[in-house]
Amino acid sequence: MSVILGINALHAGSSAALVIDGKPVAAIAEERLNRVKYYAGFPTLAIGKCLEMAGLKLGDVDNVAIGRDSSANLGKKLQYALANPSKLLNLARIKSRRSGLDDLKSQLAREFDVDPSQLKFEQHNIEHHLAHTASAYFVSDWDEAAGFSLDGSGDFVTCMLSHCQGSQISIKHRVHVPHSLGSLYTMVCEFIGYDKYGDEGKVMGLAPLGQDTYHDHFEKMVVLTENGVELNPRYFQPFGDNQGMSINEKGQIDLHRHYSDYVCELFGDPRDPYTDIPARDQDLAFGLQRVFEKGYMHLLNILHRKVPCERIVMAGGCVLNSVANGKMFDETPFRQTCIQPAAGDDGLSLGAALYVSHAILGGQQRVEMRDAYLGPEYSEQEIRHELEAKGVAYVQHERESLLNETAQEISKGNVVGWFQGRMEWGPRALGNRSILAHPGLTDMKDVLNARIKHREPFRPFAPTVIQERQSEIFEHTHPSPFMLHVYKIRPEWREKLVAVNHVDNTGRLQTLTHEENPLYYDLIKKFEGLTGIPIILNTSFNENEPIVCQPAEAIDCFQRTKMDTLVVGPFVCKKSASEG
Repeated sequence: MSVILGINALHAGSSAALVIDGKPVAAIAEERLNRVKYYAGFPTLAIGKCLEMAGLKLGDVDNVAIGRDSSANLGKKLQYALANPSKLLNLARIKSRRSGLDDLKSQLAREFDVDPSQLKFEQHNIEHHLAHTASAYFVSDWDEAAGFSLDGSGDFVTCMLSHCQGSQISIKHRVHVPHSLGSLYTMVCEFIGYDKYGDEGKVMGLAPLGQDTYHDHFEKMVVLTENGVELNPRYFQPFGDNQGMSINEKGQIDLHRHYSDYVCELFGDPRDPYTDIPARDQDLAFGLQRVFEKGYMHLLNILHRKVPCERIVMAGGCVLNSVANGKMFDETPFRQTCIQPAAGDDGLSLGAALYVSHAILGGQQRVEMRDAYLGPEYSEQEIRHELEAKGVAYVQHERESLLNETAQEISKGNVVGWFQGRMEWGPRALGNRSILAHPGLTDMKDVLNARIKHREPFRPFAPTVIQERQSEIFEHTHPSPFMLHVYKIRPEWREKLVAVNHVDNTGRLQTLTHEENPLYYDLIKKFEGLTGIPIILNTSFNENEPIVCQPAEAIDCFQRTKMDTLVVGPFVCKKSASEG
Protein backbone atom coordinates (compact mmCIF):
# COMPACT_ATOMS: atom_id res chain seq x y z
CA MET A 1 0.00 0.00 0.00
CA SER A 2 1.31 3.45 -0.99
CA VAL A 3 0.28 6.20 1.44
CA ILE A 4 0.94 9.81 0.42
CA LEU A 5 0.08 12.77 2.63
CA GLY A 6 -0.32 16.11 0.87
CA ILE A 7 0.05 19.38 2.76
CA ASN A 8 -0.54 23.07 2.09
CA ALA A 9 0.96 24.99 5.02
CA LEU A 10 2.01 28.51 6.00
CA HIS A 11 -0.04 29.72 3.07
CA ALA A 12 -3.68 30.66 2.50
CA GLY A 13 -5.99 27.67 2.40
CA SER A 14 -3.99 25.49 4.78
CA SER A 15 -5.10 21.90 4.14
CA ALA A 16 -4.24 18.22 4.05
CA ALA A 17 -5.10 15.37 1.72
CA LEU A 18 -4.44 11.64 1.67
CA VAL A 19 -3.85 9.61 -1.49
CA ILE A 20 -3.65 5.83 -1.13
CA ASP A 21 -2.61 3.69 -4.09
CA GLY A 22 -3.31 6.61 -6.42
CA LYS A 23 -6.80 7.32 -5.09
CA PRO A 24 -7.83 10.43 -3.12
CA VAL A 25 -9.43 9.08 0.06
CA ALA A 26 -9.59 12.15 2.31
CA ALA A 27 -9.07 15.91 2.01
CA ILE A 28 -10.02 18.82 4.23
CA ALA A 29 -9.11 22.47 4.76
CA GLU A 30 -7.90 23.41 8.23
CA GLU A 31 -10.50 26.20 8.42
CA ARG A 32 -13.32 23.65 8.63
CA LEU A 33 -11.84 22.26 11.84
CA ASN A 34 -10.39 25.30 13.62
CA ARG A 35 -13.13 27.64 12.31
CA VAL A 36 -10.65 30.35 11.16
CA LYS A 37 -11.60 31.29 7.59
CA TYR A 38 -8.80 30.90 5.02
CA TYR A 39 -6.47 29.77 7.81
CA ALA A 40 -2.84 30.02 6.72
CA GLY A 41 -0.93 28.23 9.49
CA PHE A 42 0.07 24.59 9.76
CA PRO A 43 -2.78 22.09 9.07
CA THR A 44 -2.33 19.95 12.18
CA LEU A 45 -6.04 19.24 12.64
CA ALA A 46 -6.56 18.49 8.95
CA ILE A 47 -3.66 16.04 8.88
CA GLY A 48 -4.99 14.30 11.96
CA LYS A 49 -8.52 14.11 10.54
CA CYS A 50 -7.35 12.69 7.19
CA LEU A 51 -5.37 9.97 8.95
CA GLU A 52 -8.30 9.22 11.25
CA MET A 53 -10.69 8.88 8.30
CA ALA A 54 -8.31 6.38 6.68
CA GLY A 55 -7.63 4.50 9.93
CA LEU A 56 -3.91 5.26 9.72
CA LYS A 57 -1.16 6.76 11.86
CA LEU A 58 1.54 9.21 10.89
CA GLY A 59 4.07 6.38 10.93
CA ASP A 60 2.12 4.68 8.12
CA VAL A 61 2.82 7.53 5.70
CA ASP A 62 5.36 6.67 2.98
CA ASN A 63 5.63 10.06 1.30
CA VAL A 64 4.73 13.64 2.22
CA ALA A 65 4.18 16.19 -0.57
CA ILE A 66 4.05 19.97 -0.26
CA GLY A 67 2.70 22.27 -2.98
CA ARG A 68 5.65 24.62 -2.79
CA ASP A 69 9.24 24.44 -4.03
CA SER A 70 11.51 27.29 -2.98
CA SER A 71 14.17 26.12 -5.46
CA ALA A 72 11.86 26.64 -8.45
CA ASN A 73 12.35 29.59 -10.79
CA LEU A 74 15.55 30.74 -9.09
CA GLY A 75 16.77 32.43 -12.25
CA LYS A 76 13.69 34.63 -12.47
CA LYS A 77 13.87 35.44 -8.76
CA LEU A 78 17.50 36.48 -9.08
CA GLN A 79 16.73 38.54 -12.17
CA TYR A 80 13.95 40.34 -10.31
CA ALA A 81 16.09 40.89 -7.21
CA LEU A 82 18.92 42.38 -9.23
CA ALA A 83 16.52 44.73 -11.00
CA ASN A 84 14.87 45.62 -7.66
CA PRO A 85 17.66 45.54 -5.02
CA SER A 86 15.42 47.14 -2.40
CA LYS A 87 13.26 44.00 -2.47
CA LEU A 88 16.12 41.54 -1.98
CA LEU A 89 15.95 41.58 1.83
CA ASN A 90 12.18 41.21 1.77
CA LEU A 91 12.33 38.18 -0.52
CA ALA A 92 14.86 36.62 1.85
CA ARG A 93 12.49 37.19 4.77
CA ILE A 94 9.64 35.51 2.91
CA LYS A 95 11.82 32.45 2.33
CA SER A 96 12.94 32.46 5.97
CA ARG A 97 9.36 32.44 7.26
CA ARG A 98 8.65 29.27 5.31
CA SER A 99 11.94 27.47 5.93
CA GLY A 100 10.33 25.42 8.71
CA LEU A 101 8.75 23.31 5.99
CA ASP A 102 12.21 22.19 4.85
CA ASP A 103 12.30 19.75 7.79
CA LEU A 104 8.83 18.28 7.91
CA LYS A 105 9.76 15.30 10.04
CA SER A 106 10.71 17.52 12.95
CA GLN A 107 7.66 19.73 12.41
CA LEU A 108 5.23 16.80 12.31
CA ALA A 109 6.91 15.07 15.23
CA ARG A 110 6.36 18.19 17.33
CA GLU A 111 2.78 18.72 16.19
CA PHE A 112 1.75 15.12 16.88
CA ASP A 113 4.07 14.44 19.81
CA VAL A 114 5.73 11.41 18.24
CA ASP A 115 9.31 10.22 18.07
CA PRO A 116 10.86 11.48 14.80
CA SER A 117 12.52 8.09 14.37
CA GLN A 118 9.05 6.59 13.87
CA LEU A 119 8.51 8.72 10.77
CA LYS A 120 9.87 7.00 7.66
CA PHE A 121 8.38 9.15 4.93
CA GLU A 122 10.24 10.82 2.09
CA GLN A 123 9.53 14.54 1.57
CA HIS A 124 8.72 16.00 -1.86
CA ASN A 125 8.45 19.70 -2.71
CA ILE A 126 6.28 20.23 -5.79
CA GLU A 127 6.22 23.56 -7.60
CA HIS A 128 3.05 25.51 -6.75
CA HIS A 129 1.42 25.62 -10.19
CA LEU A 130 2.53 22.09 -11.04
CA ALA A 131 0.62 20.93 -7.95
CA HIS A 132 -2.41 22.96 -9.06
CA THR A 133 -2.35 21.37 -12.52
CA ALA A 134 -1.88 17.89 -11.07
CA SER A 135 -4.90 18.43 -8.79
CA ALA A 136 -7.10 18.65 -11.89
CA TYR A 137 -5.36 16.34 -14.37
CA PHE A 138 -4.87 13.31 -12.15
CA VAL A 139 -8.53 13.26 -11.10
CA SER A 140 -9.74 13.35 -14.72
CA ASP A 141 -10.24 10.21 -16.80
CA TRP A 142 -8.22 11.67 -19.68
CA ASP A 143 -4.86 10.45 -20.95
CA GLU A 144 -4.14 13.80 -22.58
CA ALA A 145 -5.23 17.39 -21.93
CA ALA A 146 -4.03 20.96 -21.91
CA GLY A 147 -3.15 22.16 -18.40
CA PHE A 148 -4.00 25.62 -17.07
CA SER A 149 -3.15 27.10 -13.67
CA LEU A 150 -3.75 30.75 -12.80
CA ASP A 151 -3.71 32.65 -9.51
CA GLY A 152 -2.11 35.58 -7.68
CA SER A 153 1.34 33.99 -7.47
CA GLY A 154 3.13 30.92 -6.21
CA ASP A 155 6.83 30.07 -6.44
CA PHE A 156 7.26 33.33 -8.38
CA VAL A 157 4.83 32.24 -11.11
CA THR A 158 1.32 33.56 -11.76
CA CYS A 159 0.25 31.32 -14.66
CA MET A 160 1.46 27.96 -15.94
CA LEU A 161 0.54 26.45 -19.30
CA SER A 162 1.29 22.76 -19.77
CA HIS A 163 0.73 19.59 -21.77
CA CYS A 164 -0.62 16.72 -19.68
CA GLN A 165 -0.09 13.29 -21.20
CA GLY A 166 0.02 9.86 -19.61
CA SER A 167 1.62 10.24 -16.20
CA GLN A 168 3.56 13.41 -16.99
CA ILE A 169 2.91 17.15 -17.03
CA SER A 170 5.20 19.02 -19.44
CA ILE A 171 5.43 22.75 -18.76
CA LYS A 172 5.10 24.80 -21.95
CA HIS A 173 5.16 28.33 -20.53
CA ARG A 174 5.19 30.29 -17.30
CA VAL A 175 4.07 33.87 -16.65
CA HIS A 176 6.19 35.29 -13.85
CA VAL A 177 5.71 37.83 -11.08
CA PRO A 178 4.64 40.64 -11.06
CA HIS A 179 2.36 40.09 -14.07
CA SER A 180 -0.71 38.56 -12.47
CA LEU A 181 -4.39 38.64 -13.33
CA GLY A 182 -5.01 37.52 -9.76
CA SER A 183 -3.18 40.57 -8.38
CA LEU A 184 -5.16 42.78 -10.74
CA TYR A 185 -8.41 41.42 -9.35
CA THR A 186 -7.26 41.85 -5.76
CA MET A 187 -6.11 45.42 -6.43
CA VAL A 188 -9.49 46.62 -7.70
CA CYS A 189 -11.35 44.64 -5.00
CA GLU A 190 -9.36 46.45 -2.32
CA PHE A 191 -9.94 49.85 -3.88
CA ILE A 192 -13.72 49.41 -3.97
CA GLY A 193 -13.85 48.29 -0.34
CA TYR A 194 -13.55 44.51 -0.61
CA ASP A 195 -10.26 44.26 1.21
CA LYS A 196 -10.54 40.83 2.83
CA TYR A 197 -8.79 37.78 1.43
CA GLY A 198 -11.31 35.84 -0.65
CA ASP A 199 -13.58 38.80 -1.48
CA GLU A 200 -12.99 38.42 -5.21
CA GLY A 201 -16.10 36.26 -5.62
CA LYS A 202 -18.26 39.04 -4.23
CA VAL A 203 -16.95 41.50 -6.80
CA MET A 204 -17.58 38.98 -9.58
CA GLY A 205 -21.24 39.07 -8.50
CA LEU A 206 -21.24 42.87 -8.36
CA ALA A 207 -19.84 43.32 -11.87
CA PRO A 208 -23.11 42.87 -13.83
CA LEU A 209 -24.60 45.87 -12.02
CA GLY A 210 -22.03 48.21 -13.58
CA GLN A 211 -21.32 49.71 -16.97
CA ASP A 212 -18.20 49.97 -19.13
CA THR A 213 -17.48 53.52 -17.98
CA TYR A 214 -13.76 52.98 -17.40
CA HIS A 215 -13.00 50.93 -20.50
CA ASP A 216 -9.95 52.94 -21.53
CA HIS A 217 -8.36 52.86 -18.08
CA PHE A 218 -8.69 49.09 -17.82
CA GLU A 219 -7.27 48.63 -21.30
CA LYS A 220 -4.14 50.41 -20.06
CA MET A 221 -3.87 48.33 -16.87
CA VAL A 222 -3.34 45.05 -18.72
CA VAL A 223 -1.30 44.56 -21.90
CA LEU A 224 -1.85 41.37 -23.87
CA THR A 225 1.41 40.06 -25.31
CA GLU A 226 2.45 37.20 -27.56
CA ASN A 227 3.44 35.17 -24.50
CA GLY A 228 0.82 36.20 -21.97
CA VAL A 229 -0.17 39.31 -20.04
CA GLU A 230 1.71 42.22 -18.50
CA LEU A 231 0.46 44.60 -15.83
CA ASN A 232 1.07 48.33 -16.12
CA PRO A 233 3.10 49.13 -12.97
CA ARG A 234 1.65 52.62 -12.79
CA TYR A 235 -1.55 51.22 -11.25
CA PHE A 236 0.07 48.95 -8.63
CA GLN A 237 2.19 49.08 -5.53
CA PRO A 238 5.61 47.59 -6.29
CA PHE A 239 5.66 43.83 -5.91
CA GLY A 240 7.72 42.50 -3.05
CA ASP A 241 6.13 44.19 -0.04
CA ASN A 242 5.17 40.88 1.62
CA GLN A 243 3.95 39.78 -1.82
CA GLY A 244 0.86 41.82 -1.03
CA MET A 245 -0.18 39.83 2.02
CA SER A 246 1.00 38.50 5.38
CA ILE A 247 -0.13 36.00 8.00
CA ASN A 248 -1.13 37.43 11.37
CA GLU A 249 -0.78 35.79 14.79
CA LYS A 250 -4.21 34.13 14.41
CA GLY A 251 -3.17 32.46 11.18
CA GLN A 252 -5.38 34.77 9.13
CA ILE A 253 -4.37 36.47 5.88
CA ASP A 254 -3.94 40.24 6.02
CA LEU A 255 -3.90 41.93 2.63
CA HIS A 256 -1.61 44.88 2.06
CA ARG A 257 -2.45 47.71 -0.27
CA HIS A 258 -2.11 46.76 -3.93
CA TYR A 259 -3.31 49.96 -5.66
CA SER A 260 -1.02 52.92 -6.33
CA ASP A 261 -1.55 56.61 -5.62
CA TYR A 262 -2.21 57.01 -9.33
CA VAL A 263 -5.40 54.92 -8.98
CA CYS A 264 -6.61 57.36 -6.34
CA GLU A 265 -5.80 60.28 -8.64
CA LEU A 266 -7.88 58.71 -11.39
CA PHE A 267 -10.91 57.48 -9.46
CA GLY A 268 -10.92 59.39 -6.18
CA ASP A 269 -10.80 58.04 -2.65
CA PRO A 270 -11.15 54.29 -2.14
CA ARG A 271 -14.50 53.14 -0.79
CA ASP A 272 -14.73 52.35 2.90
CA PRO A 273 -15.84 48.76 3.52
CA TYR A 274 -19.47 48.13 4.50
CA THR A 275 -20.70 51.44 3.09
CA ASP A 276 -23.12 51.94 0.21
CA ILE A 277 -21.71 50.95 -3.17
CA PRO A 278 -21.81 53.92 -5.57
CA ALA A 279 -22.15 53.70 -9.35
CA ARG A 280 -18.40 54.37 -9.65
CA ASP A 281 -17.52 51.16 -7.84
CA GLN A 282 -20.11 49.12 -9.69
CA ASP A 283 -18.55 50.38 -12.92
CA LEU A 284 -15.06 49.54 -11.67
CA ALA A 285 -16.22 46.01 -10.86
CA PHE A 286 -17.67 45.73 -14.37
CA GLY A 287 -14.45 46.95 -15.97
CA LEU A 288 -12.37 44.60 -13.83
CA GLN A 289 -14.38 41.52 -14.76
CA ARG A 290 -14.36 42.49 -18.44
CA VAL A 291 -10.59 42.96 -18.66
CA PHE A 292 -9.97 39.87 -16.51
CA GLU A 293 -12.03 37.78 -18.93
CA LYS A 294 -10.14 39.30 -21.86
CA GLY A 295 -6.81 38.29 -20.31
CA TYR A 296 -8.17 34.89 -19.27
CA MET A 297 -9.31 34.03 -22.79
CA HIS A 298 -6.04 35.35 -24.22
CA LEU A 299 -4.04 32.98 -22.02
CA LEU A 300 -6.35 30.07 -22.85
CA ASN A 301 -5.96 30.71 -26.57
CA ILE A 302 -2.18 30.85 -26.20
CA LEU A 303 -2.38 27.50 -24.39
CA HIS A 304 -4.44 25.98 -27.17
CA ARG A 305 -1.87 27.05 -29.77
CA LYS A 306 0.81 25.31 -27.71
CA VAL A 307 -1.35 22.28 -26.89
CA PRO A 308 -4.02 21.89 -29.60
CA CYS A 309 -6.41 19.72 -27.62
CA GLU A 310 -10.14 20.22 -26.95
CA ARG A 311 -9.79 19.04 -23.34
CA ILE A 312 -8.43 21.26 -20.59
CA VAL A 313 -7.73 20.67 -16.91
CA MET A 314 -7.86 23.78 -14.72
CA ALA A 315 -6.93 24.92 -11.20
CA GLY A 316 -5.63 27.95 -9.30
CA GLY A 317 -7.60 30.60 -7.45
CA CYS A 318 -8.50 32.56 -10.60
CA VAL A 319 -10.19 29.46 -11.99
CA LEU A 320 -12.88 29.97 -9.35
CA ASN A 321 -14.07 32.80 -11.62
CA SER A 322 -17.06 30.80 -12.81
CA VAL A 323 -18.29 33.62 -15.09
CA ALA A 324 -15.13 33.36 -17.18
CA ASN A 325 -15.36 29.56 -17.19
CA GLY A 326 -18.89 29.74 -18.56
CA LYS A 327 -17.77 31.92 -21.48
CA MET A 328 -14.68 29.97 -22.52
CA PHE A 329 -16.63 27.56 -24.72
CA ASP A 330 -17.68 30.51 -26.89
CA GLU A 331 -14.34 32.34 -26.89
CA THR A 332 -11.74 29.54 -27.07
CA PRO A 333 -11.44 26.21 -28.93
CA PHE A 334 -11.68 24.19 -25.71
CA ARG A 335 -14.78 22.01 -25.47
CA GLN A 336 -14.34 19.98 -22.27
CA THR A 337 -13.13 21.11 -18.87
CA CYS A 338 -12.07 19.23 -15.76
CA ILE A 339 -11.77 21.75 -12.93
CA GLN A 340 -10.48 20.78 -9.50
CA PRO A 341 -13.31 21.53 -7.01
CA ALA A 342 -10.74 22.93 -4.56
CA ALA A 343 -9.25 25.11 -7.28
CA GLY A 344 -7.77 27.58 -4.77
CA ASP A 345 -4.68 27.01 -2.69
CA ASP A 346 -6.41 24.49 -0.42
CA GLY A 347 -6.24 22.18 -3.44
CA LEU A 348 -2.42 22.26 -3.42
CA SER A 349 -2.29 19.50 -0.82
CA LEU A 350 -4.22 17.08 -3.01
CA GLY A 351 -2.39 18.15 -6.17
CA ALA A 352 1.04 17.68 -4.62
CA ALA A 353 0.10 14.22 -3.35
CA LEU A 354 -1.34 13.20 -6.72
CA TYR A 355 1.76 14.46 -8.53
CA VAL A 356 4.01 12.34 -6.33
CA SER A 357 1.74 9.33 -6.75
CA HIS A 358 1.47 9.42 -10.53
CA ALA A 359 4.34 11.49 -11.96
CA ILE A 360 7.15 10.62 -9.52
CA LEU A 361 6.39 7.17 -8.10
CA GLY A 362 4.23 5.96 -11.00
CA GLY A 363 2.50 2.64 -11.40
CA GLN A 364 -0.69 3.77 -9.67
CA GLN A 365 -4.10 3.44 -11.24
CA ARG A 366 -5.85 6.74 -12.02
CA VAL A 367 -9.24 7.25 -10.38
CA GLU A 368 -11.69 9.80 -11.79
CA MET A 369 -13.01 12.24 -9.20
CA ARG A 370 -16.75 12.20 -9.90
CA ASP A 371 -17.74 13.99 -6.71
CA ALA A 372 -16.10 16.19 -4.07
CA TYR A 373 -17.16 14.33 -0.93
CA LEU A 374 -13.73 13.73 0.64
CA GLY A 375 -14.38 15.22 4.08
CA PRO A 376 -15.53 13.62 7.34
CA GLU A 377 -18.94 12.09 8.00
CA TYR A 378 -20.74 11.37 11.26
CA SER A 379 -22.76 8.42 12.45
CA GLU A 380 -26.44 8.44 13.36
CA GLN A 381 -25.43 7.86 16.97
CA GLU A 382 -23.07 10.88 16.98
CA ILE A 383 -25.76 13.11 15.48
CA ARG A 384 -28.43 11.98 17.95
CA HIS A 385 -26.04 12.60 20.84
CA GLU A 386 -25.48 16.21 19.72
CA LEU A 387 -29.19 16.88 19.21
CA GLU A 388 -30.01 15.62 22.68
CA ALA A 389 -27.09 17.45 24.28
CA LYS A 390 -28.36 20.72 22.78
CA GLY A 391 -31.98 20.05 23.66
CA VAL A 392 -33.26 19.99 20.09
CA ALA A 393 -36.45 18.05 19.41
CA TYR A 394 -36.30 15.73 16.42
CA VAL A 395 -38.23 13.12 14.49
CA GLN A 396 -36.31 10.24 12.94
CA HIS A 397 -37.28 9.17 9.41
CA GLU A 398 -36.61 6.39 6.97
CA ARG A 399 -35.12 7.46 3.65
CA GLU A 400 -38.37 7.87 1.69
CA SER A 401 -40.22 9.78 4.38
CA LEU A 402 -37.13 11.95 4.98
CA LEU A 403 -37.14 12.97 1.33
CA ASN A 404 -40.89 13.56 1.26
CA GLU A 405 -40.81 15.68 4.42
CA THR A 406 -37.84 17.77 3.25
CA ALA A 407 -39.28 18.36 -0.22
CA GLN A 408 -42.55 19.49 1.36
CA GLU A 409 -40.73 21.94 3.63
CA ILE A 410 -38.84 23.49 0.70
CA SER A 411 -41.94 23.64 -1.50
CA LYS A 412 -43.77 25.57 1.26
CA GLY A 413 -41.06 28.25 1.21
CA ASN A 414 -39.26 27.13 4.34
CA VAL A 415 -35.48 27.38 4.64
CA VAL A 416 -33.85 24.00 5.27
CA GLY A 417 -30.41 23.20 6.65
CA TRP A 418 -29.30 19.98 4.97
CA PHE A 419 -26.44 18.02 6.61
CA GLN A 420 -25.68 14.62 5.11
CA GLY A 421 -22.82 12.22 4.47
CA ARG A 422 -19.22 13.29 3.88
CA MET A 423 -18.38 16.99 3.78
CA GLU A 424 -17.46 18.59 0.47
CA TRP A 425 -13.84 19.30 -0.51
CA GLY A 426 -13.41 22.83 -1.79
CA PRO A 427 -15.23 26.13 -1.23
CA ARG A 428 -18.65 25.13 -2.55
CA ALA A 429 -21.47 23.42 -0.69
CA LEU A 430 -22.60 20.70 -3.08
CA GLY A 431 -25.54 19.10 -1.33
CA ASN A 432 -24.04 17.65 1.86
CA ARG A 433 -23.44 20.84 3.90
CA SER A 434 -26.05 23.06 2.24
CA ILE A 435 -28.90 25.40 3.02
CA LEU A 436 -31.73 24.61 0.61
CA ALA A 437 -34.67 26.76 -0.49
CA HIS A 438 -37.29 27.24 -3.20
CA PRO A 439 -35.71 28.83 -6.31
CA GLY A 440 -38.98 30.24 -7.65
CA LEU A 441 -40.15 32.51 -4.84
CA THR A 442 -39.69 36.23 -5.42
CA ASP A 443 -38.77 37.04 -1.82
CA MET A 444 -36.51 34.05 -1.16
CA LYS A 445 -33.21 35.94 -1.61
CA ASP A 446 -34.33 38.57 0.88
CA VAL A 447 -35.54 35.91 3.31
CA LEU A 448 -32.20 34.08 3.21
CA ASN A 449 -30.20 37.26 3.69
CA ALA A 450 -32.39 38.62 6.48
CA ARG A 451 -32.65 35.38 8.42
CA ILE A 452 -29.30 33.66 7.90
CA LYS A 453 -26.74 34.71 5.34
CA HIS A 454 -26.60 38.51 5.85
CA ARG A 455 -24.99 38.96 2.43
CA GLU A 456 -25.02 41.95 0.11
CA PRO A 457 -28.31 41.94 -1.84
CA PHE A 458 -26.55 41.88 -5.23
CA ARG A 459 -24.88 38.53 -4.59
CA PRO A 460 -26.63 35.65 -6.36
CA PHE A 461 -27.62 32.28 -4.95
CA ALA A 462 -26.83 29.11 -6.85
CA PRO A 463 -29.13 26.54 -8.46
CA THR A 464 -28.56 22.79 -8.32
CA VAL A 465 -30.10 21.25 -11.42
CA ILE A 466 -30.74 17.65 -12.40
CA GLN A 467 -28.15 17.17 -15.14
CA GLU A 468 -30.50 15.62 -17.70
CA ARG A 469 -32.65 18.77 -17.53
CA GLN A 470 -29.73 21.23 -17.86
CA SER A 471 -30.03 21.88 -21.60
CA GLU A 472 -33.74 22.64 -21.23
CA ILE A 473 -33.06 25.39 -18.67
CA PHE A 474 -29.56 26.74 -19.43
CA GLU A 475 -27.97 27.83 -22.69
CA HIS A 476 -24.93 25.57 -22.31
CA THR A 477 -24.82 21.79 -21.96
CA HIS A 478 -21.35 21.24 -20.49
CA PRO A 479 -21.86 19.87 -16.96
CA SER A 480 -20.77 21.83 -13.89
CA PRO A 481 -20.63 19.29 -11.05
CA PHE A 482 -18.60 21.55 -8.76
CA MET A 483 -20.52 24.80 -9.29
CA LEU A 484 -17.70 26.36 -11.35
CA HIS A 485 -19.52 27.58 -14.48
CA VAL A 486 -22.00 30.41 -14.99
CA TYR A 487 -24.46 30.07 -17.88
CA LYS A 488 -27.39 32.06 -19.20
CA ILE A 489 -30.81 30.86 -18.08
CA ARG A 490 -33.23 30.40 -20.96
CA PRO A 491 -35.89 33.16 -21.17
CA GLU A 492 -38.83 30.85 -20.48
CA TRP A 493 -37.31 29.77 -17.14
CA ARG A 494 -36.16 33.10 -15.73
CA GLU A 495 -39.33 34.01 -13.85
CA LYS A 496 -39.73 30.44 -12.62
CA LEU A 497 -36.21 30.67 -11.12
CA VAL A 498 -36.32 34.24 -9.86
CA ALA A 499 -34.39 33.48 -6.64
CA VAL A 500 -31.38 32.07 -8.54
CA ASN A 501 -31.56 34.19 -11.69
CA HIS A 502 -28.91 36.92 -11.44
CA VAL A 503 -29.37 40.46 -12.77
CA ASP A 504 -27.74 39.43 -16.07
CA ASN A 505 -30.01 36.37 -16.39
CA THR A 506 -27.32 33.89 -15.44
CA GLY A 507 -26.90 31.21 -12.81
CA ARG A 508 -23.78 29.64 -11.25
CA LEU A 509 -25.12 26.14 -11.48
CA GLN A 510 -24.28 22.81 -9.95
CA THR A 511 -25.27 19.94 -12.21
CA LEU A 512 -26.12 16.70 -10.45
CA THR A 513 -26.38 13.07 -11.50
CA HIS A 514 -27.81 10.25 -9.41
CA GLU A 515 -24.40 8.58 -9.28
CA GLU A 516 -22.75 11.67 -7.76
CA ASN A 517 -25.16 12.08 -4.83
CA PRO A 518 -28.19 9.74 -4.81
CA LEU A 519 -29.89 11.26 -1.74
CA TYR A 520 -29.62 14.87 -2.91
CA TYR A 521 -30.64 13.90 -6.44
CA ASP A 522 -33.74 12.10 -5.20
CA LEU A 523 -34.64 15.10 -3.03
CA ILE A 524 -34.62 17.38 -6.08
CA LYS A 525 -36.76 14.85 -7.95
CA LYS A 526 -39.26 14.89 -5.06
CA PHE A 527 -39.26 18.70 -5.15
CA GLU A 528 -39.82 18.61 -8.92
CA GLY A 529 -42.81 16.31 -8.38
CA LEU A 530 -44.37 18.92 -6.10
CA THR A 531 -43.49 22.08 -8.06
CA GLY A 532 -42.53 21.11 -11.62
CA ILE A 533 -39.08 22.66 -11.04
CA PRO A 534 -36.06 20.28 -11.30
CA ILE A 535 -33.87 22.76 -9.40
CA ILE A 536 -33.25 23.64 -5.76
CA LEU A 537 -31.58 26.80 -4.48
CA ASN A 538 -28.37 25.69 -2.80
CA THR A 539 -26.15 27.90 -0.62
CA SER A 540 -23.46 27.01 1.88
CA PHE A 541 -24.47 25.92 5.37
CA ASN A 542 -22.92 28.77 7.40
CA GLU A 543 -23.46 32.25 8.74
CA ASN A 544 -20.38 34.42 8.11
CA GLU A 545 -18.07 31.55 9.10
CA PRO A 546 -16.47 28.54 7.43
CA ILE A 547 -19.01 26.00 6.17
CA VAL A 548 -20.18 23.73 8.98
CA CYS A 549 -18.31 20.46 9.33
CA GLN A 550 -19.61 18.70 12.44
CA PRO A 551 -23.23 18.10 13.54
CA ALA A 552 -22.78 20.45 16.53
CA GLU A 553 -21.93 23.35 14.19
CA ALA A 554 -25.00 22.66 12.04
CA ILE A 555 -27.22 22.55 15.12
CA ASP A 556 -25.72 25.78 16.48
CA CYS A 557 -26.36 27.54 13.16
CA PHE A 558 -29.95 26.25 13.15
CA GLN A 559 -30.53 27.47 16.69
CA ARG A 560 -29.04 30.96 16.40
CA THR A 561 -30.56 31.87 13.03
CA LYS A 562 -34.10 31.94 11.71
CA MET A 563 -33.68 28.75 9.72
CA ASP A 564 -37.02 26.92 9.65
CA THR A 565 -35.94 23.30 9.48
CA LEU A 566 -32.81 21.24 10.07
CA VAL A 567 -32.40 17.88 8.36
CA VAL A 568 -29.29 16.29 9.85
CA GLY A 569 -28.77 12.66 8.91
CA PRO A 570 -32.14 10.90 9.31
CA PHE A 571 -33.41 13.46 11.82
CA VAL A 572 -35.79 16.34 11.04
CA CYS A 573 -35.91 19.26 13.46
CA LYS A 574 -38.41 22.10 13.22
CA LYS A 575 -38.75 25.31 15.15
CA SER A 576 -41.92 26.11 16.99
CA ALA A 577 -43.89 29.23 16.06
CA SER A 578 -42.28 31.11 18.97
CA GLU A 579 -38.77 30.17 17.76
CA GLY A 580 -39.26 31.05 14.10
